[in-house]
Order: sequence, then C-alpha cells, then structure tokens
Amino acid sequence: MADKNRRGEDAADDHRDDEALDEAVENDSDDEDDEPVSRGGTATRARPKAESADSKPKARTEGGRVGIFGRIVRFIREVVAELRKVIWPTRKELLTYTAVVVVFVSVMLAIVAGLDFAFAKGVLWVFGNPS
Repeated sequence: MADKNRRGEDAADDHRDDEALDEAVENDSDDEDDEPVSRGGTATRARPKAESADSKPKARTEGGRVGIFGRIVRFIREVVAELRKVIWPTRKELLTYTAVVVVFVSVMLAIVAGLDFAFAKGVLWVFGNPS
C-alpha cells in the first residue's frame, strides 16, 4: 500500500512539474529574445515557421483538379525544398567517403575473384581437364 501512495505522489509531483514548465514556456513565448526552451530533452530555439511548398496557392482547372503544369511546378518546388534540407558533405568528407568506398569495393572484388579462381580450379580438378 505504501508503494501505491509513493507512486501516486511521484506521479502527482511530475504532473505539477509539467504544469509549471508549461506555464513557463507559455510566458516565454511572448518574449522575442529566442532564448532556448527546455522540455526535459534537448534545448531548442524557437524558429519562425517556414513556408512549405504545400502552403502556396495551387493552380486549379475547371473541375477543381490541379493541371499537369501545376503538378510539375509543385513537384519542382518540393524537390528544391527537400534539397535545401540536405546537409551536404565538405570536400574533405567527400574525398574520405569516396576513398572508403573504393577500398571496400576493391577488397570485395579481390575476395570474389579469389573465390571464383579457387572454385574454377576445384571444378577442373574434380571433373578433369578436357585438354
């Protein structure tokens, strides 16, 4: 029974803490100083909401459907929006990643070539050399 009371008290304390944090966050939202806000995890800065490609008006035809050119334009806008989100590697990172891939592919090529040669010799040894 004591465990139930203890758990209930802890849950109530957590609930009160959450309410106090929510009130503090609401009060901070009025300030324009962009101070970090913590909700028990990583502190983040409040950012202005960016416009998405979907928030722009769409070209409509007679039946309320988007025309072919409207769909093409929307697709291009969405592609550009996604490319802006990409974190591009630096030149040094790109060269490092390229070198790692080339070395890995070379090692795998050597292993496969070695196994191919060994199996070919084994097959010729088992079934005999026709020449």
